[in-house]
Amino acid sequence: MTNNESESASSSRASGSASTSANKVEITEKVRVLCLHGYRQDADSFKSKLGSFRKFVGKYAEFVFISAPHVAAPLDPSTEPVEQQRSWWANKDDGTFKGTNRSGPALGFQESLRYVEDVWKTQGPFQGLLGFSQGACFVGLICGLAKKKLTSIRPEFAVLSSGFISGSLVHMSAYEERITIPTLHIYGLTDEIIPKEMSESLAAHFRNVEVLEHSGGHYFPATAQQKQTYINFFQDRLQEYLEHLELQQSSNASFIDSAEEDDGTATDANDAEVAAVTAAAGSGMDDSD
Repeated sequence: MTNNESESASSSRASGSASTSANKVEITEKVRVLCLHGYRQDADSFKSKLGSFRKFVGKYAEFVFISAPHVAAPLDPSTEPVEQQRSWWANKDDGTFKGTNRSGPALGFQESLRYVEDVWKTQGPFQGLLGFSQGACFVGLICGLAKKKLTSIRPEFAVLSSGFISGSLVHMSAYEERITIPTLHIYGLTDEIIPKEMSESLAAHFRNVEVLEHSGGHYFPATAQQKQTYINFFQDRLQEYLEHLELQQSSNASFIDSAEEDDGTATDANDAEVAAVTAAAGSGMDDSD
């Protein structure tokens, strides 16, 4: 099983990126989003569950799915772990995870963070993060760490579905500062695994917030009712990204023009200096004769 999968693999490096060629920035047409699945999911299962959602916004974004580095502890201790059931970290001493658990450890979190940092660097550029359940909790933590410059990941926006604040003590400092990047928070009004109050508490740690409630439970909704909200959000993110690239291109062009002008001024000055030295030398030769 591969941990790294993306749509449109042949264009995954180019989509949503700025590449420099002959001192010019190429503006491409999609933002790239790194997706983090929920507890006991993996890249394949999460990608499958987001099929309709990806169709809604595929015109504006490319989604890359990765699997957590840890295999989740089995539900029945007498059975073997299932390879496809992955975990970003465990917050209980028995090696399992539960979103409502408080004051527990964060076993394996640093390994997962380093892994996501590596993917962000080696498979990027990425502009956004998307997470569901434990993955959304992870996205919230990454945003908090990025705000404090404690991770190399720098998301420009995030989508958090059924997210919540981590109850692990070592994570508390990640929520000390409110986060300013645009975020879309999605949660179900009848979610019994992560009650909506937990998702609302996470959303309160962000400033630029859009909330999408649905009447269902613990899943990522993608019906006609949510379609326009998703489209609008990703249209806005793509527009912001393209404006940023356009500004970057303009700045690069100004820098190049300035450098060329400086070179021209320097050349004129050098020519004048050479002429003056030559004239002086000629005058000296006449005097000696």
